[in-house]
Amino acid sequence: MTHSLTPEDKAHLEILKAQIDAAPKDRGELIPLLQVAQKTVGYLPDEALAMVADHLAITRSEAYGVASFYNQFRFTPPGRNPVRVCMGTACHVRGGEIILENFERKLEIAEGETTADREFSIERVACVGCCALAPVALVGDTLHGHMAPSKVEGLVLRVRLEKEKAAREAARS
Repeated sequence: MTHSLTPEDKAHLEILKAQIDAAPKDRGELIPLLQVAQKTVGYLPDEALAMVADHLAITRSEAYGVASFYNQFRFTPPGRNPVRVCMGTACHVRGGEIILENFERKLEIAEGETTADREFSIERVACVGCCALAPVALVGDTLHGHMAPSKVEGLVLRVRLEKEKAAREAARS
């Protein structure tokens, strides 16, 4: 799924350009510059990869090849409410895969993707360290233990209702 740049993304790219321009033009700066780009923009859009590659005088495919090798880099924007489903051993044996599938079905996106409105993204994580609460999912920074397939819809609905409530309150102000 291709995501177009938001005005916020474009503003972050302007900040990134200044940061990249101040960096040494040494090939050894590739990974640090990719990290700066992701921290600044939130992910690595094509435009950020191009800035880094052009600054270091390397091909864009070389920059992408290095970035795609490491799982710390993401190429799609994160959702405002990232969903992370634990797949550690305890969560896996207690149905973590089913929880992940239910989030994918409910949000109509696959793992590693972000909804078109950028409200949600889904990712599989190795372990969140809450094995006694398995299976576990994090929605934003909130941990939800003892997840069941029936809880998925409620969590998604809660986030959407909270967003609507905040919009109504902002409109009143």
